[in-house]
Amino acid sequence: MSVNIAASPEARTARAPGPTPPRKPKTSLRQRIWRERWTYTFIVPGALFFLVFAYVPMLGNVVAFQEYTPFRGIDGSPWVGFANFTAIWGDPEVLMALRNTLVIAVLQLVFAFPAPIALALLLNSLISDRVKRMVQTVVYLPYFLSWVIVISVWQQVLGGGGLIANLLGDMGVSGFDAMTNADTFKLLVVAQVVWKECGWGTIIFFAAIAGIPNERYEAAAIDGATPWQRTWHITLPALVPVATLLLILNIGSILTVGFEQLLLQQPMVGAEAAEVLDTFVYFRGVLGGQWGIATAAGLLKGVIGTILVLSANRIAKRLGGEGIF
Repeated sequence: MSVNIAASPEARTARAPGPTPPRKPKTSLRQRIWRERWTYTFIVPGALFFLVFAYVPMLGNVVAFQEYTPFRGIDGSPWVGFANFTAIWGDPEVLMALRNTLVIAVLQLVFAFPAPIALALLLNSLISDRVKRMVQTVVYLPYFLSWVIVISVWQQVLGGGGLIANLLGDMGVSGFDAMTNADTFKLLVVAQVVWKECGWGTIIFFAAIAGIPNERYEAAAIDGATPWQRTWHITLPALVPVATLLLILNIGSILTVGFEQLLLQQPMVGAEAAEVLDTFVYFRGVLGGQWGIATAAGLLKGVIGTILVLSANRIAKRLGGEGIF
């Protein structure tokens, strides 16, 4: 015997297929731009800056394929194909500048890049907020000084007539002049970069540390983790995405190691120790008038930097990182 029980109104409503909701009309790109027009208005100044000062000047790279002279202009200068690039590879001054650039760049990646991370961890370990703010202020100040002032300060401290030389002279040791020593000049350049830019670089890492929830540290402390273990297992993993992003960007500019810094100190140590690609372009192109060779060197540096960024980004993604694009 079967019993037919009428379904409740709620059950019938749930089983009955409802009407298909109408699809929203698809908006065009022009409509979306007009809807967000005020947002795009704020982008215009930055976009114009890069357009005028970055992308439009890139059209001048055509000079790398010409025997360019300012009097003839781009239209009147003869085309030479890849002759300027061939001349670069056969120029011993270019090879010397490339070698110095790579050595300084590698030293900066090894010593200058981790310095802001170490300083951020040190500031984070300070208990007193007053001491922390004081240290932050002191280490930030050198970033706002020009390289002319920085080199002058270092000259007054490490130069032949500087503070350390006078102290050593009072103790009977003479001849100290770290600013003119070509053998240790590259290490001196890295030390100057660390002193000037380390404090400013800690801002990003210190902000990343501040975003870590305190509950993680409290839970780790309850479980018996030491301060070093909390730093190793909580703080450092939180800094990995930011460090990866900055590392990729630094690799892209690995052939740009500080034009003004090295140009100011080149007369003291000589071109063999302080000649890099940027100073080569300046002396050979602006002062020497060989615009085609100088532009070819600059274009080659940009192409290598682009390849390094793409390669570093792909490696970061294969290793499980996010990359930059």
